[in-house]
Amino acid sequence: MTAELVRGQNHALPQTRLEIRVSAGAPVVAGATLGDERGTVHGVEWIAHPGSPQLPGLEVSRQAAAEHRLAVDLGALPEAVHRVTVLLALPLEAGGPTRFGAVASPFVAVTGLDGTEIATFTLTGLDTESAVAALELYRRQGAWKVRAVGQGYAGGLAAMLADQGVGGAAELARSIQEAVARGLARSVAPPPPRTPEGDRVRHAGGPASSGGGGRPHAVPQPGLPDEPSQPATPVVPATPSAGGPIDYAHPRRQATAPPPPPPEAPPAEPGRPATPVAGDATGWSMDERLYNQIWGMFEDLARATAAYRSAVDFAESRMDQELERALSDPRSRIGGAGDRAREQARAKRDELTGRAREVLDRDLAQLAAEAAVVEPALPAAYAGWDNPVWHAYRVPMEIPMALRIGDLHLPESAGVKIPLLVRLPLERGMWIDSGRTASEAAAMTDSAQLRRLAMESAVLHAARMLAVYPPNEFSVHVIDPAGSAAASLAPLVGAGVLASPPASGPGGVSSVLATLTRRVDLVQMALRAGAADSLPPDLDPAEQLLIVNDFPHGFDDRAVTQLRYLADEGPSVGVHLLMVADREDASAYGPVLDPLWRSLLRVTPVADDHLADPWVGHAWTYEPLRTPPGSRVLEQVLDRVAAARRTGHR
Repeated sequence: MTAELVRGQNHALPQTRLEIRVSAGAPVVAGATLGDERGTVHGVEWIAHPGSPQLPGLEVSRQAAAEHRLAVDLGALPEAVHRVTVLLALPLEAGGPTRFGAVASPFVAVTGLDGTEIATFTLTGLDTESAVAALELYRRQGAWKVRAVGQGYAGGLAAMLADQGVGGAAELARSIQEAVARGLARSVAPPPPRTPEGDRVRHAGGPASSGGGGRPHAVPQPGLPDEPSQPATPVVPATPSAGGPIDYAHPRRQATAPPPPPPEAPPAEPGRPATPVAGDATGWSMDERLYNQIWGMFEDLARATAAYRSAVDFAESRMDQELERALSDPRSRIGGAGDRAREQARAKRDELTGRAREVLDRDLAQLAAEAAVVEPALPAAYAGWDNPVWHAYRVPMEIPMALRIGDLHLPESAGVKIPLLVRLPLERGMWIDSGRTASEAAAMTDSAQLRRLAMESAVLHAARMLAVYPPNEFSVHVIDPAGSAAASLAPLVGAGVLASPPASGPGGVSSVLATLTRRVDLVQMALRAGAADSLPPDLDPAEQLLIVNDFPHGFDDRAVTQLRYLADEGPSVGVHLLMVADREDASAYGPVLDPLWRSLLRVTPVADDHLADPWVGHAWTYEPLRTPPGSRVLEQVLDRVAAARRTGHR
C-alpha cells in the first residue's frame, strides 16, 4: 500500500534497490547528495548532478526535464553514507520560471524496480524558492527509511548546497547550471503525445481546476494518458492574485476533466464568485461536489498545518545542531563568540519559523476565502443551524449523501472551521460523552449542565436527521429511564415527530429494546433468504434511531446485551444508536462494554480536541453545532417535518 507523505513524515523502505520518480509542471534539475550521520556532505564527490550523474549506488538524470527517474541502490552506497537527499532546482534558462510558486507542485514517488509505489510526496506550499530538498533516504539502526522534507531555498541551488555544508557551493551550483544549459542546448523538443484517437494533446499553461475529492494523490492532466510507468503531474492550488478572483484548484482533488464553459454560457450573477462553488465536475450532483470540496478543504488544512509544524520542528532542530557545533569547541565559549553563535542560531530559527508562518497564513487566507464562498451555498444537510438555508427549509424527497454533525479546527487555525460530515445512511452509531473527565472544557462545566448540553446535542442531531430524510423514512425512539431529559426532549415531543413517547423505567427500556431487536432479527433473516419484500406489515421500514439517555441507569444485564447487539448488528439493517452517557457511570461493567464504546463515534457537548487524525497526527478540535441564541429555527424545522409526515409529502 502506497504511503502518501506530508512534510516531516517518514516511512520504512522494504527494499534497497529503488527508483525515485519526479514529475513537475516544468523542466527541473534533479540531483542527490550523500551525507554522513549528521547529514554533512564531504565534498563534491558526494554529489550526483547532471555534470556528474553517477556515484556508487546512485545515478541521476543528465539534463533538466519535467520527468525524472533516479536509480538508487542503498546496498551499494559507501559505509560512511547514512543519508541520501534528493534535490530539485529550476534551471537558469532564459524565459523559464524562476520560482516553484509559478509551476505545478513537484510530485516525487519512491518505487520498486517493478514500478510499485512505496511512498509519494507532493511538494505544496512553495513560492519564491527556486531549489528544494524534496526528500531524504536515511539509515537508522541498520534500517533505511524515507522522509518527506520539502525544504525550499529562495537563494537557489547555491543556498541549498551551502546549507548541507558543501564548500564552494556557489561555484558548484554555477557549474551544475552550466552543465544543464549545455544539455538543454543539445536537446530537441519531443513532439506532443497523441491520444488513442490520434489527436495531439494540448498542454495547458496552468493548473487544471477540479472539483473532486478523496485521499491526496497525483492528478493526471486532462487529456494525458495515465501511463503507469510515468507519474502523473499533480494539480496545484494557485494563490490569490491581487484584485483577482480566488482560484480553488486543488492538488489532491480528483479531476474529472471538465470541459471549459461553452461560449453561450450565461455570465455569473452580480455578487457571485467567478469561480463556481465546488467546481465544474460534470456528472456529479451539487451535493457530491460540495462534499468533495469540503473534504478537500480538510485535506488542505491538514497538510498546511503539518507543513508548518514540520518547518518549526526543522528550525528548532537546526538551531540545536548549530549551537552544538558552535559550542563543541571550547575556544568559542570564551569571549563573545558563543553569544554571537547563539544569537545567529536563534535569528536563523526565527527567520525560518517566520517564513513558515507566512506560508501558513497565506494558505489559511485562501481557505478562509474559500469557506466564505462555500458556506452560504451549502444545502441544509451540510449547513450549520445559523445558515439562512434553514429559513427556506422544505422536507426533501431523497436522502443526501452526508450529514454535518459539527465543526473541526486546529490550534494554528481557529478561525478556519471545516464542517465534519458523516455519510448517510450512518455506518456507525454515535456516543455523546457527558462525562466531566472527557476534556478540560468538560471538567470546568457543572455536571448537571454538561448532561443537559449533551442531551440537547442529541436532540439537535436527531432533528437534523429527521429534517434531511424524506417524510416517514426516519423514525426516532427515546429511552429516558428516569425522565431526567424531559426539558431537552421538549422540541421533539412537542412537534410530535417521535415514533412513540420517551420510554422510562425498566419496563419501557425492555419494550423499546425488544421492538428494535426484533426488527434487526427479521430484516437480517429476510435479507439472507432473499425475501426482503416478505417482512411483516407491522414492521416499520424506515431507518431507526434510538436515543439512550443516562445509560446504564434502568438497564439490567439482558438490556445491556440487547444494546450491544443493536450497536453491532443494527447499522447494517438501518437501526442506529445515539448514546448520551458518562463512561464512568458504567465502570461497574468493566471491559464488557469496551466493544460498545469502540463501535460508536464519540463526540462531546463542548469543544474538545479528541478527534485524532492518524494520517498526519493532528488532534482536531471538535465543536458541536448549536442553534443561535433566541432562534426558533429548530421548532420551525420540526413543525415542517411533522406536517410532511402527516400529509406524506412536502
